[in-house]
Amino acid sequence: MLHSIPPFLRRACLAGLLLGAPLAQAAEVLLVGNKDGASVSALSMADGKELLRLPVGTGPHEVIVSRDNKLAVVGNYGAPGKPNNSLTVIDWPTRKVQRTVDLGENTFPHGIRFLPDNQRIAVTTEGSERLLLVDLKQGEVVQRIAIGGGKPHMVELSPDASRAYVTHVDGGSLSVVDLEQYQKIADVETGKGSEGIAISKDGREVLVSNREADEVVFVDTQSLKVTERIKTGQFPIRIVMTPDGKHALVTNARSAELSVIDVAQKKEIKRIALAQEGVSYRKTMLGEAALPIGAIVAPDGKRAFVAVSGGDHVAVIDTATWTIQQRWKAGPEPDALAIIRD
Repeated sequence: MLHSIPPFLRRACLAGLLLGAPLAQAAEVLLVGNKDGASVSALSMADGKELLRLPVGTGPHEVIVSRDNKLAVVGNYGAPGKPNNSLTVIDWPTRKVQRTVDLGENTFPHGIRFLPDNQRIAVTTEGSERLLLVDLKQGEVVQRIAIGGGKPHMVELSPDASRAYVTHVDGGSLSVVDLEQYQKIADVETGKGSEGIAISKDGREVLVSNREADEVVFVDTQSLKVTERIKTGQFPIRIVMTPDGKHALVTNARSAELSVIDVAQKKEIKRIALAQEGVSYRKTMLGEAALPIGAIVAPDGKRAFVAVSGGDHVAVIDTATWTIQQRWKAGPEPDALAIIRD
């Protein structure tokens, strides 16, 4: 970590990062997709300082990192009435945009997950109602899987990547896709406004946030039935698991809170207020509001990060006390978060 390096060496390391040179010591960096700025910021996880900012396509909604930490992929969603249809591929060792992948008629790309080979990704496209498999080395779509309407939005993979699970916001459902046969095999009714998604560490349960019902549901991956419903804050929009699999963190966009759910006990154990009193927020899809969206947890599990979209910052949360410790400045309208390591 950068904070363990003497000050004079730290300055040299950061200068090297800004110039695209390799760091002298491994360091974790928080990538932030700035929707209004059509950019991705790289923030030092040592102190939150911006190290660089790269241009991407319009409306970057999701950012995902390969398991070998060599690539970051950004889904360029666009804006209402102005669809985008591209992915930006960032080569992290060089700190440069490697290529832009044109998805053709497949517009509004959103949820993204890397497959184990670090070369292909699965990505949902709302415009064409598909789950695409994209080969990043070739820069082209290699599979097109129809998954039905209802605004297919987020995607999660089973631990062995044999299945994909896709939420449908307007359809209130979860699609199950066989990634070996390249076809949808089931639909599960989950609830109104199904959007956020995460999978348990053992792969036995999928968690789905229903933003209109203000709840998180648990779906058994064997029976494909809803087994539990847990009330959250208002408009739960994203779910992220802690590395140990013990907690699910849920961003509640309308009430500007983070729900902490004990996965084993199937109950909410904490709700953290993310808005600041007396602070003016930018205009968002929910009016002038804090609007927390993206969330991620550090690999060591000690900190969680939440993109407060209406406040142009990232809230840093201590997971031992579930309290906000810092707020890091981001670009305009931060949303997607990812962590990459040198």
